Amino acid sequence: MIRGMRILVLMAAAILLAACGSSRVTRESGARPTPRVSAPKYGASTIVKRGDTLYRIAINNGISPLDLAMWNDVRPPYVIHPGQRLRLYPGGAHRASASTTPSRVPPRTPSRPVSHPPANVPARPTPPIAAPATSNIGWRWPADGELVGRYVNGEPTKQGIDIAGNGGAPVRAAGDGVVVYSGAGLVGYGELIIVKHNEEWLSAYGHNRSRMVNEGQLVKAGQQIAEMGRTGAARDMLHFEIRYNGKPVDPLQYLPKR
Repeated sequence: MIRGMRILVLMAAAILLAACGSSRVTRESGARPTPRVSAPKYGASTIVKRGDTLYRIAINNGISPLDLAMWNDVRPPYVIHPGQRLRLYPGGAHRASASTTPSRVPPRTPSRPVSHPPANVPARPTPPIAAPATSNIGWRWPADGELVGRYVNGEPTKQGIDIAGNGGAPVRAAGDGVVVYSGAGLVGYGELIIVKHNEEWLSAYGHNRSRMVNEGQLVKAGQQIAEMGRTGAARDMLHFEIRYNGKPVDPLQYLPKR
């Protein structure tokens, strides 16, 4: 009987917490995996409802919580409020999505024989892959160890690189900057640190065993900011990302060869 009363009290407390006027990114369980590569919905937005969390809104829309926070300038501790409008795409993007732009069906015309170009006409060349953005950051490797995961454009869990090592090994700032996040509130990254290098460039350091810097702290390239660990990972390793204007880029395009 007493145990049943305790369960009822805990359930009531959970309902009250869900009905509070603000929410933040927290560890949540659910069937959907956390997206690590976002699918922006250009031109779309959503209104925060009572009980919503940034994490839940993000995964329901196929967007990583980190991207959703950055696109809407939601800063640590990532509090959102009922009635707040959140953009589901990066700022400055004006491309309309297929769901928001109705397509016009052209009138039917009589079918005509298909004409083929002469055999000697060369095929249209494939556009070259865009070169990486130029960076003036003096990038350094954030950790020693074996490269066990590479960046793959469009792959859900490969927005950066993974460097394997021993638990407790130093994790270092990849460039000068200021710590804009130090915590464990973003599901999938474990103990995470984010360093802002300038208005365009960020770097992220995930799965740490312990964090050695606080938000707002200035750091220098090569300075130890954490200890390597396995929070949110299956082995001791560092997950490292470089982001340009909020979008992940291949860190190996910027880190010195080794």
